[in-house]
Amino acid sequence: MINIALFGPPGAGKGTQSEFLIKEYNLFYISTGYLLRKEIEEQTKLGLDAQNIIAAGGLVPDEIIVQIIEKTIKENSNVNGFLFDGFPRTYIQAYILEGLMIKLNTSLNCLISINVHEEESKKRLTNRGKTSGRSDDNEEVIRNRLQEYNEKTQPVLNFYREKGICFEVDGLNSIDEVKFDIKTIINTEFKKQLFNIVLFGYPGSGRGSQGKVLAEKYGLEYIATGSLLDEEIKNNTEIGKKVKYFYDNGLLVPDEIIVPLIEKKLENANSVRGYIFKGIPRTFVQSYILDGLLKKHKTSLSKIIEIEVPTLELIKRLDQRSQTDSSMPYDSSTAKIVQRLQDHQNKTIPVIEKYNELHGVVKVNGMGNFEEVFQRLCEVIDNNG
Repeated sequence: MINIALFGPPGAGKGTQSEFLIKEYNLFYISTGYLLRKEIEEQTKLGLDAQNIIAAGGLVPDEIIVQIIEKTIKENSNVNGFLFDGFPRTYIQAYILEGLMIKLNTSLNCLISINVHEEESKKRLTNRGKTSGRSDDNEEVIRNRLQEYNEKTQPVLNFYREKGICFEVDGLNSIDEVKFDIKTIINTEFKKQLFNIVLFGYPGSGRGSQGKVLAEKYGLEYIATGSLLDEEIKNNTEIGKKVKYFYDNGLLVPDEIIVPLIEKKLENANSVRGYIFKGIPRTFVQSYILDGLLKKHKTSLSKIIEIEVPTLELIKRLDQRSQTDSSMPYDSSTAKIVQRLQDHQNKTIPVIEKYNELHGVVKVNGMGNFEEVFQRLCEVIDNNG
C-alpha cells in the first residue's frame, strides 16, 4: 500500500494529476470537501453534525473530518493506497494524519508538492474563471485563497521536509512533464516497499521450481509450505510426524500446524526485499490469515499470479514426477493425484476468484519449457506498477 498527499497552490493542476494517479495506481481519492458533501447527502450522523455547523456559519472541526477520513479508509481497504487532496491543510492536521496512520498500521509515504509561483497561479485561475463559471475564480477570492495557502500550508510542507518525505515538482512544466516527474517519485517509493507475491497453480503447474528461481532473481524470500513441512518430517519432529500422517492419506495439513511455521519464517527474515508464497493460501481462511500476518509486519500483497496448465497435462506431469526423486507423497497413485487436484478445485479456486475481485490475479500460461514460462512470469513481475 502507498499513501500520497498531493499539494500545490490553487491553479497548480492538482485535479488533473489526481485523475491520472487514481487510475494509474488504483488509489482511493480522499478530498475532505468531497467526503463532507457525501456524508451530508447521505444524512449520516457525521454528515448531519457537519451540516449543522456549516448552517450556523462555522467551520467543520478536525474532530469530524478525521472521523470521516478514518471511516473512508476502513471502508476501502481493497485499493493500493490513498491519495489525499486538501488534507492535511494545517500543521495541526499533519499531526492528526500522523496519528491516524499509526492507528491504521500504515503511514504517509510521500507528500508531492506541485510548485507554481503566485503570479502564475493568479493567471491560471483568472483564465479559468472566464470559462469555468466557478464563483471562487474571481480576483478577490483568488488572492485570499493564495494567501491562506501560503500561511497555512507552508508549515505543513516544512513538517514533511523534516521527515524526509516531501518531494517537489515544477508545476510550470507541461502536464505530461509534471505527470512524469510525479510518477518517477511514486515508482521510487514503490521500490522501497516489500514486494510480496503469491504464486497460485494446480499441483504440477511448476509453482515450486519457478518460485525458487524467481526468488533468487528478484532477491525475495521463498516461503513454501511444502518445504517447511518437509523440514519438520526430515527432522522427525512431533510436527513432522503429524504432517506425515496427513501426507500419507492425501489430506491437507491443518492451519494450526502451518501458520506458526510461516510466522516464524517471517519473524526470522532480515533485510529481505519481499516474499514469494507458494502453497499458501489454499483456503479462504488461509487468505485471511496471510493478509493478517503481512499486515502485522506492515506490508501487504503486491502481485498475485496463477500459472495455468490444462488438467490432462497436470496429471501427465504428476505421474511422471512420481517416478523421480522429486516425487511428492500424493504422487504415489492416480487416486491421490486426482484427490489433490479436486481439493485445489474446491478450496483454492474460490480463493483465487476472491483475490481477482479485490486485487486482480495475473494469469500466466504454464505450457512450454521451463525457460519460456519463467520469462512470462518475469514479464508480469517487471510490469508491476
